[in-house]
Amino acid sequence: MSKTDKRNDILNAAMTLFAEQGFHGAPMAQISERAGVGAGTIYRYFKNRDVLIMEIHTTLFDKFTNHLKERYPHGRPVRECFFHIGKGIIDYFIKQPLEFRYNEQFHHSPYGLEVRRNKLTNTTGEHDIVLELYEKGMEYQVIKPIPMALFFDLAIAPIFWAVRDHHQGFIKIDNALSETIVSSCWDSIRI
Repeated sequence: MSKTDKRNDILNAAMTLFAEQGFHGAPMAQISERAGVGAGTIYRYFKNRDVLIMEIHTTLFDKFTNHLKERYPHGRPVRECFFHIGKGIIDYFIKQPLEFRYNEQFHHSPYGLEVRRNKLTNTTGEHDIVLELYEKGMEYQVIKPIPMALFFDLAIAPIFWAVRDHHQGFIKIDNALSETIVSSCWDSIRI
């Protein structure tokens, strides 16, 4: 087994266990067992648990962001860009329930709080299509003049809540309901 394979096996095992049992409910010994590696092997690839958790987040976030960037309607109206992002979130996470559960764990933890703080204040300087959408909407005055955090709370967070309800069996999101969810979120922030 190559080093890359072992590393990926550790990432996948940890993501699965963290999603199922939470960050504190999945000891490193259990992760190594699930990954089929020795207990000390994890530490050859990841300095500690925090680094492992952040690496999983970064890997999943990059994969998710690449999905949203596919066929992104650059140069099109803000509404069209918003619908692309909103429907993209639903489409991606409906098809990736394990990644969604990990994302939920992560964003409701101190790790996620720090990541959110950095995104909202743009301290990392990284390109973010939701931030870009917000800034474009403010510039063209097509969304309400609200802080970025509130924009996210009104426009993006409810989409994730709907996906959670789908995975918990409270609703069944199909194309028509996806359109309604995103349209409702758009209505909450548009002028």
